[in-house]
Amino acid sequence: MSSSASQSRYQVRFEQGAAGLARIADGVDIVVWAEPLAGDETAAAAALAAVEAAPVGAEASVVVSGFVDATATARWILAEQERLGRRAYLAIVAADRGEGFDAIDLLAAGAVIDALTTLGIDDTSPEAAVVCASFAGLRRAVRHLTAASAAGRAAAESSRTHEQVLAAAQLDASDAARVVRAGASV
Repeated sequence: MSSSASQSRYQVRFEQGAAGLARIADGVDIVVWAEPLAGDETAAAAALAAVEAAPVGAEASVVVSGFVDATATARWILAEQERLGRRAYLAIVAADRGEGFDAIDLLAAGAVIDALTTLGIDDTSPEAAVVCASFAGLRRAVRHLTAASAAGRAAAESSRTHEQVLAAAQLDASDAARVVRAGASV
């Protein structure tokens, strides 16, 4: 792997899918899998499979996040960083279902990065900064974009109702982070 692709100079890194995680996983303490439209079990399984395929240490925490819990996820990360007693290195990963560009997963990743920046964790890679800026610029349109996106329409046609898709796009509706795997204790 090219060291330029690793984003290892930065605390907050961004990539898409399992292959992207493999590019930025070196030395990360926390992986955030951004997948706002998948059910908890589906998203957790995808996140763990991606982590197992990447060079992420067994001690790394894994969190699933979306729009509803972006700020809760950022707060959990800040608490985890305090628990570690040092800077925590983060891989924020937009899920990749292999169906091409997915605006919603990218915006959900941007929501987490934006919340991290608000809390003072702002040493972001250029890739993470672009995704964050995309979310910040489109924040007021997240519900509409989620429902109108290919992923939102597919979810409404198969596994979810239109109302459930809109609910998944409700910013910060939950105060709980969805921790799939807690990191090793200090």
